[in-house]
Amino acid sequence: MMKKKTKISLSRADKIFDIVNYFILTLVLLIVAYPLYFIVIASVSDPVAVYAGKVTFWPQSFTWEGYERILEYEAFFTGYRNTVIYTLIGTLINVVITIPGAYALSRKDLVGHNVMMMMVTFTMIFNGGLIPTYLLVLQLKLYNTMWALIFPVAVSAWNLIVARTFFQQTIPDELLEAATLDGCSNFQFFMRVVLPLSKSIIAVMVLFYAVNHWNSYFNALIYLKSPDKYPLQLVLRNILFENSLGDMVEDASTLAAQQRMGDLIKYGVIMASSLPLLILYPFLQRYFIQGVMIGAVKG
Repeated sequence: MMKKKTKISLSRADKIFDIVNYFILTLVLLIVAYPLYFIVIASVSDPVAVYAGKVTFWPQSFTWEGYERILEYEAFFTGYRNTVIYTLIGTLINVVITIPGAYALSRKDLVGHNVMMMMVTFTMIFNGGLIPTYLLVLQLKLYNTMWALIFPVAVSAWNLIVARTFFQQTIPDELLEAATLDGCSNFQFFMRVVLPLSKSIIAVMVLFYAVNHWNSYFNALIYLKSPDKYPLQLVLRNILFENSLGDMVEDASTLAAQQRMGDLIKYGVIMASSLPLLILYPFLQRYFIQGVMIGAVKG
């Protein structure tokens, strides 16, 4: 026999609160979502219509010309391949170092863990600077290699602290004591107990590090000199510069055509660089929300 669901009646104040809440959340959603939607429709619209304010909700003078121009560059596909490789390998190294390091620092029985945390926190405020880091990369023979983009950013102090806080609040000491009594070593406890319980923070770390690697271009600008090793962001930057206004143009028609193509490519470049991350996020959303709610009040 199925039980009837009890419907809870809301008071007038609760209904007003819900209405105001939904209104504010909808407004925030529109504020965040509309700029992304505008970039999508502007990338397939005539730039003249965009600047005239005719593009608001629907594309005007639909065209794929900007994307076609981007795809004409062979360096575009090379940059995409390089960025995928740099992001995958870099994120793997980041997570492999950050997760065990954060767990070790969360253990109260680790000798000197407070001193180590002070040193980690110190690096958030002070760093060696660009020139010493550049000289270090040269001396380690990492210049113009993929590793120059990965090793200098192998660990983020902020991410390490976030992961450490997660382990402190999620892995109770009693669980370690019970596992130890059953003959479980520290390594076995980490591999068989800690990691299965840490899917949310691992997903957060993957997303944070992957976004950082995907959007990074400054280190590539400094440490890479071979165009065939450029990441996507640097390739898109060069494409945008090549199609921007030059110092000398022959006539007004050439100037207008060059400006129009530069505007088309500008929006296409934003979409080309953002699309993979927009596709990745929904798959990690559930774990991401769980991970970033560290320290929330629990009933």
